[in-house]
Amino acid sequence: MDSPAVTFTLAYLVFAVCFVFTPNEFRSAGLTVQNLLAGWLGSEDAAFVHYHLRRSTGTMLAHGLLPLGYYIGMCFAAPEKQLFYFYQASEGWKIFFLLAILAPTVTGILAYYWSQNGWDNHPLARTLAFHALPQSGWRAVASSINTEFRRIDKFATGAPGARVIVTDTWVMKVTTYSLHVAQQQDIHLTVTDSRQHELSPDSNMPVQFLTIRVASINPYVKAFDIRLNSTEYGELREKLHAPIRNAANVVIHQSLSDLFLETFTSLVEINQTYPVPSNQELEPCIGCMQTNANIKLVKNCQEPNEGECQQCYCRPMWCLTCMGKWFASRQDQQHPETWLSSQVPCPTCRAKFCILDVCIIQ
Repeated sequence: MDSPAVTFTLAYLVFAVCFVFTPNEFRSAGLTVQNLLAGWLGSEDAAFVHYHLRRSTGTMLAHGLLPLGYYIGMCFAAPEKQLFYFYQASEGWKIFFLLAILAPTVTGILAYYWSQNGWDNHPLARTLAFHALPQSGWRAVASSINTEFRRIDKFATGAPGARVIVTDTWVMKVTTYSLHVAQQQDIHLTVTDSRQHELSPDSNMPVQFLTIRVASINPYVKAFDIRLNSTEYGELREKLHAPIRNAANVVIHQSLSDLFLETFTSLVEINQTYPVPSNQELEPCIGCMQTNANIKLVKNCQEPNEGECQQCYCRPMWCLTCMGKWFASRQDQQHPETWLSSQVPCPTCRAKFCILDVCIIQ
């Protein structure tokens, strides 16, 4: 392929990936299925279930058109390939064109089938039917979900493509092509995994994400996973009626200070160590009196006479955990993004130090 074709291919690939896995920039610009089809989808607050019946169908149709859009774009980007004239195109492009036509055709037929009989054939409608009482149908369940979703006391978190919503009766997960629904009285919840990230792209602070498995005793309801920030774990538990089991023995950090302390520890562990003299006996940490002092403040961030940090001449008196708690307690709670780069005074002599100056005793 020549340069215009390569440029268009790369640009369209980036566009397609961003259109499917929508980043914040695309969302801000309104380049989402929800915005493009807003008139047809209606209001999520007014009719939550019917909104997602249409949204999942519209998303499938829109994504199914992406290959055809690429082919049409290549007709203009590479006119020498004769793509406007099907019989003059190469065999590879003929096959691609047939597949590009097949994708929206299949999704269109499927969307038409789902929409028949008032959306009775849609997978979401069938899932809701499993929760219905014997004398009612999926629409009664949908009405219950719509009513509870409009309440202001619901728990909701996550990006639009992976939202978690918990109401008084229902636990739901919104994904790109579907809506998972489980009834609170029928579920078992288990923490199965935890991922720790030292820096969040949104706040430049450490963050912990928990994966919770939602399994229903109803055999017709598929289990699904929800993912949320550990700082939201307490709010989630308040909204749930069932307890959450911790099968993976995950340590859950429910506060910003807990998350910072773990990051503080991991950063100090890669700093230079401090060799304690053989004749010096380590005393218990004066902060907790539970473990021996195991850190020493030594100015390593810059040269001795440079910067705001100062040399501390105190003997080892603190353990790493207590020093981390002291460091966190001296920070501006309204600006956590500055914590890792800030300086605080030594709790004993008040000499300023930063994280790079905290050395583990060897």
